[in-house]
Amino acid sequence: MTAASNPALKEIFNVERLEHIAEQMLAVYPDFDRPGFLEHAQQDLAELSVMQRLARVSDSLHAVLPADHKANLARLHALAPRLNSRFVCMFLPHYVASHGGDDFERSMAALKYFTAFGSSEFAIRPFLASDLPRTLAVLREWALDANEHVRRLASEGCRPRLPWSFRLEAIQADPELAAPILECLKADPSLYVRKSVANHLNDITKDHPDWVLERLEGWSLDHPHTAWIVRHALRSLIKQGNRRALAIVGAGQAPQVTLHGLRVEPATIRLGERINLSFALESTADASQRLVVDYAIDYVKASGGTSAKVFKLKTFTLPAKAREPLGRAQHIRELTTRRHYPGRHALHILVNGERLGSTAFEIQA
Repeated sequence: MTAASNPALKEIFNVERLEHIAEQMLAVYPDFDRPGFLEHAQQDLAELSVMQRLARVSDSLHAVLPADHKANLARLHALAPRLNSRFVCMFLPHYVASHGGDDFERSMAALKYFTAFGSSEFAIRPFLASDLPRTLAVLREWALDANEHVRRLASEGCRPRLPWSFRLEAIQADPELAAPILECLKADPSLYVRKSVANHLNDITKDHPDWVLERLEGWSLDHPHTAWIVRHALRSLIKQGNRRALAIVGAGQAPQVTLHGLRVEPATIRLGERINLSFALESTADASQRLVVDYAIDYVKASGGTSAKVFKLKTFTLPAKAREPLGRAQHIRELTTRRHYPGRHALHILVNGERLGSTAFEIQA
C-alpha cells in the first residue's frame, strides 16, 4: 500500500480536519488568518494524495504566518498538544524541514519535540541529505534519550530505504555511518524502538547482507530484546533461505522432518475468498531441532508467468520424534501492492530454507 493510492488514508486531511487545525491555531495565536489558511489549504484538495495534503497544510501555514521563524515555531509548539491525530501532527516537522534549513540548532530541537506528537522521521531526512555528519551526531545523542519516540527517531530517521521517502544514498552505500546508533539501541526496552532497529537492519540486507550478518553474528542473543531485533532484522534473508541468517537464529541445520498431509482447501476459489493451508511436520531426529517454517505462493502474473511471495508461518523447537500440526488461513483479495490473475497458483512449504513439498490452488476468472 502507498500513501498516494489509499483514498481512505488521505481523508485524514479532509475539510473538517483543516477546520480543526485552523481553530486550534487560532486558539494559540489570536491574530491567525483563519480564512486565508483555509482558502489556501483547500485548493484542489480532492486531487491531492495524503502526503501532498500533509505538505499543503504546512505550506498553507507558512503562507499566512508572519516572517518570524522563531516565533512561528513557538506557536507550533503550543499547537501540537491540541491536535487530535498523531498522523496529522506530522505536518509540524514538515514545516521545520521546509522552512528551518538555515536554523539547524533550533530545527533539531523542534523535530525532537514534535516527534512525540507525530513522528519527525521524514522531516529529519533533508537535514541528513544536506549535512550528514552534523545530523548523524544529533541522532547519536537522541539514541540515548529517555523518550522512546526520540530514540525511535534516531533509528527510523536514518533508515536507508525508509518507505514514502527518498533513499539516503550515503548511508545506503556505507552502513557504518549509522552503525553507532543501531549498536546503542540493540537491546532497547521499547518494542516501538526495536521494530525500527530491525527494519533499519532489514533495509541494509537489501544492499549489504554480509555486513548485517557479520554484525549480528557478533551480537549476544542472551538478551531477549536483542534476540527479537535479530529475528526480525533477518526476516528477508531467512525467507530467501540464507544459511548464515538461519544459523544466527538457531535454524542453520538441514531439517530432519517428514511432511504429512499437505493440502489447500478449497482447491478452486474466486477472488476475495479464503484458502486454508494445513499439514504436519514429524521429526525423524533423535534430538530437538529449531525449525523456521514458511510457505511461498507462486502468484500468476498478467504475462502468464509467476512471481513468488514468501510468508512467515511459525518458528519453533520440535522435540525428537514429535509431530506438529500447522496451518494458516489466507484471504486471496486485491491489494494495492498485488494484482491477482486467474490460473494455477503453486504453494510450497519451506523449512529452514529447504522446500519440502508443494501443492496448488486455482483462482477462477
